[in-house]
Amino acid sequence: MNATVPNPAPQTLRLSRSAQLRRMLLSPELEFLMEAHNGLSARIVREAGFSGIWASGLSISAQFGVRDNNEASWTQVVDMLEFMADASDLPILLDGDTGYGNFNNLRRLVRKLEQRGIGGVCIEDKIFPKTNSFLNGERQPLADIEEFAGKIAAGKDTQTDADFCIVARVEALIAGWGMEEALRRAEAYRIAGADAILIHSKLSRPDEILAFAREWCNRAPLVIVPTKYYSTPSDVFRKAGISTVIWANHLVRSSAAAMQAVARDIHANQTVVNVEDRIVSVEEIFRLQDADEYSAAERLYLSAATAPRSAIVLAAGRGRGLEAQTAERPKIMLNIAGKPLLRWLIDGFKKQQINQITVVGGYRADAIETAGIRLVLNERHAQTGELASLACASGALDADTVICYGDLMFRSYVLRALVESKGEFSVVVDSSESGAGNRTVRDFAYCSRADDRGLFGTPVRLERVVAGKESAAAGAEPAPVPHGRWIGLLNVSRAGVPRLQRVLAQLQERADFDTLDMPALLNALLADGAAIEVQYVHGHWRGVNDLEDLHSAVDFAHAQAPLAGAQDGSSS
Repeated sequence: MNATVPNPAPQTLRLSRSAQLRRMLLSPELEFLMEAHNGLSARIVREAGFSGIWASGLSISAQFGVRDNNEASWTQVVDMLEFMADASDLPILLDGDTGYGNFNNLRRLVRKLEQRGIGGVCIEDKIFPKTNSFLNGERQPLADIEEFAGKIAAGKDTQTDADFCIVARVEALIAGWGMEEALRRAEAYRIAGADAILIHSKLSRPDEILAFAREWCNRAPLVIVPTKYYSTPSDVFRKAGISTVIWANHLVRSSAAAMQAVARDIHANQTVVNVEDRIVSVEEIFRLQDADEYSAAERLYLSAATAPRSAIVLAAGRGRGLEAQTAERPKIMLNIAGKPLLRWLIDGFKKQQINQITVVGGYRADAIETAGIRLVLNERHAQTGELASLACASGALDADTVICYGDLMFRSYVLRALVESKGEFSVVVDSSESGAGNRTVRDFAYCSRADDRGLFGTPVRLERVVAGKESAAAGAEPAPVPHGRWIGLLNVSRAGVPRLQRVLAQLQERADFDTLDMPALLNALLADGAAIEVQYVHGHWRGVNDLEDLHSAVDFAHAQAPLAGAQDGSSS
């Protein structure tokens, strides 16, 4: 007999935004809506812990730089709401003024708000175009009760989401029509289908609001906006049976105050030094913009052809044999034919669309020009080696990345061939330096086959890298001749980044980690099963290790200048 397969446990479905708003209005607890006026402020409201957003007409108008007199069109308001809804998953109640016209305008508004996932709209019983209630409110005419009730009914008949909320805002107290008129209008709007009543007052005390609440007797949820009677404790509203409190304009007012103060300070002092510590960092703005989500999506979805590339330059050392030239600057800032060695590297990277460049500095890092790069420090550069510097920049390993020694110069094709490699890892090996007669050169490479100088050959794999030419023991066979020299360029594909990070973390557990160099990482990757492709070159690069190398690098740089002649094509 077949076993019975149990039904999967039902999943908890998140309420729609309109349902969330309706639940807030009907809640027995006092609820709070916080004003927001754009995507950034909507995200801030969410992070502050509020359960809902009041899309204030005053604040949205203010951020557009226009008056709260329907000078911003309803389509501009709805466009802003879309940004707010995208930035926050909270329910939004729109301050919809008078509905931007008659019943037909409200019907279209309701349809557009539902399409954008807005939880509800609050409309007020004044004449279109409206004026802010606190600007001579007693002189402002009110709409006819029957006409406004018909507008509410039209909105309710139009909505397709049963939870979409229409809140009717009663302006009778603002306009000086008295309590009886306010109650009469509220009851008419409730009968017409309003989901809640917003009762407004311009007094600095809550007396009118509390009197209205007593007479209203919870016939429908009651919403208030204590802009004027702000000193009233919230417990007073709880005891009065108020449903929801709206903090209506405090974010736009606080941001205006901050902007005014900062602008005045910068203008007066002609510097930002006085304000920099009093404002949020640029990184905080990036965080509020959800920049990390974009970076993650970029890694997931962009093809290799369009994905951003990065580079890590290891440049923490002073340079041996160059002490006289590096007394005041690190080796990477040595002048080579008119510009620093670092600038030659940056220019070479940018030609290959490598624009995210991280430089690991150490010795005299204060002298490194940071234009076009991100500088990180190896504070222990005097006691550590290359892998410790790489570990300082491990956070930059989030895309196709070239890891490079900081004392290199190379022809552009060398880097281009490297980054166009399809392997998870690839290195550049100079086959003209096989090590014959040279036991001082480091980083000899043994590969799966020698460089046959053929244009089309089978892929070459790296097998190991050693510090110098291996010598044979007495009576033993001579050690094999290396196939070339690894020049200090390693390309790590986005797919290879996790393996590199894992192997680097394993090496960090070793007691001798501080002494390890890049060849140790290459050999550890090989031991881990990584396939490292070899791109052979025959010269066309320079490493600046001593004074003789420095002079050679100057000649090499001049050979790279436009129309430099035949020297550019030489391998020496």
